[in-house]
Amino acid sequence: MFEEASEVFDNMFKSSFPLTFIVFIPAVLILVSPLPAEAAHEFTVYRMQQYDLQGQPYGTRNAILNTEARTVEAEVLSRRCVIMRLADFSYDKYQKALRQSAGAVVIILPKNMSAMPQDIVQQFMELEPEMLATETIVPVYFAEEDEELLSIYTQTLTSSSSQGSLSAAEVLLHTATANGFQMVTSGAQSKAISDWAITSLEGRLTGVGGEDLPTIVVVAHYDTFGVAPWLSYGADSNGSGVSMLLELTRLFSKLYTYKRTHAAYNLLFFVSGGGKFNYQGTKRWLEDNLDHTDSSLLQDNVAFVLCLDTLGNGDSLYLHVSKPPKEGTPQYSLLKELETVVTSQHPEVKFSMVHKKINLADDMLAWEHERFGIRRLPAFTLSHLPSHRSAQRSSIMDVRPHVDVSKLSRNTKVVAEALARVIYNLTEKGASGDLQIFTEQMQVQEEHLSAVVDWLTAQPRAAQLVDKDSSVVSTLEYQLSRYLKDVKRHYVKADKRDPEFVFYDQLKQTMNAYRVKPAIFDLLLALCIAAYLGMMYLAIQNFGLLYSIVRRITQPKAKVH
Repeated sequence: MFEEASEVFDNMFKSSFPLTFIVFIPAVLILVSPLPAEAAHEFTVYRMQQYDLQGQPYGTRNAILNTEARTVEAEVLSRRCVIMRLADFSYDKYQKALRQSAGAVVIILPKNMSAMPQDIVQQFMELEPEMLATETIVPVYFAEEDEELLSIYTQTLTSSSSQGSLSAAEVLLHTATANGFQMVTSGAQSKAISDWAITSLEGRLTGVGGEDLPTIVVVAHYDTFGVAPWLSYGADSNGSGVSMLLELTRLFSKLYTYKRTHAAYNLLFFVSGGGKFNYQGTKRWLEDNLDHTDSSLLQDNVAFVLCLDTLGNGDSLYLHVSKPPKEGTPQYSLLKELETVVTSQHPEVKFSMVHKKINLADDMLAWEHERFGIRRLPAFTLSHLPSHRSAQRSSIMDVRPHVDVSKLSRNTKVVAEALARVIYNLTEKGASGDLQIFTEQMQVQEEHLSAVVDWLTAQPRAAQLVDKDSSVVSTLEYQLSRYLKDVKRHYVKADKRDPEFVFYDQLKQTMNAYRVKPAIFDLLLALCIAAYLGMMYLAIQNFGLLYSIVRRITQPKAKVH
């Protein structure tokens, strides 16, 4: 029977070669066909800034990602997605990925950034401006750490680190057998956002006693800035300044409610947008009030403009000026009243004036008061930072714990007392320096300041994310309307022919990490399949010979008598 089967198989396959593939290849493909790619993890990623300012491009210019993951320890990073943890991040490693033409960079941030060691936080804050200083075509994303993403990073790190210490054969075998991850974003390529409007808000308290009253302007910008817009919460810069401005509106609205304390000063409050983009909202507001209207409080008699910026921490207060105030002017009075209040009521605070001339050659102005100084309005900025170059002003690390509400409350009281002493002329009337106006029912409410800071830091407020219909704008408008009159919105849009600023979309996307085998695995699999098919073909073509050999080996030997 076996001899007959051998002849049948031998004749069938020798006479019909295609029949061999018809019978065996489907079976082989069914056995070795890979399973569909498994989606290992889906997570949200936040893209680095992409914007143009005064014709100069900044940030990453690409948003599409579909490449295999590697860590920076790998020898070859070209066309790979380089994954780094913030704890291990350095500018040199980042530049290594860019120099090797990496396909993308993903930086994993800790879930609770406030718990990071202070030296790591400070180092990254100082690196953020360098990352944004020039444009890059490599997509750069940030992701918050979770267990699955950390596992992906660990497996990728193990795969990347082990290759450097192995022989060529071991590397080939390891590469063929290891699991990899294909990182894929779901969004489209980024494009410029047209007709984006930056919104600013103003409101006023009108003084009593005449028409040509002096006006004091209090300003704070509400938008935030960091290396990634969706991660820019700006607690201290400038959530603290906005919180202080809103508290000042509440305090002085009470004073202006009563006839006895209604002062002969107009108080104009301005919450500006686009502050982190060279104070675009303030610039347009000044143009509208000084160039495009005949009646404005800014045209008549401006005593001074006080800008509030980063006041939620520290035991120092710096009054930044472009031109030192002259004795006998209202701005000099404010300087002296600030010194008086600090010395008499808060001796633990160190107060000083910092003089810096406006440098029109710089692409970015240092402080908001310089926008007013360019238009020859007396202005200064109050901050607990000694320099505009402080990394804290433009960092995703500026989160809620960076604001000490007790110190913000103290600084608010200093500003309120100093302004009150100016508008009521208390020093010339012989009032002592330790006289406190805002006490008991009129005292600064620390709970209110804390609630505003909590609300402001509950969502990112980057200028690209806050449109005219945003809840941030509507809530600020509501808060101002509670205490001020004539609350108005002001919009600024970029000129279509020569835009001063251009924003781009695709700043937040979903990324998928697919568990895949490397390309060399497919090559080795194809070689194995080819070898298997070749062996099967030879065995079938020579089935009779093979059968006779097997039979001779397995046939029992005859006994010899």
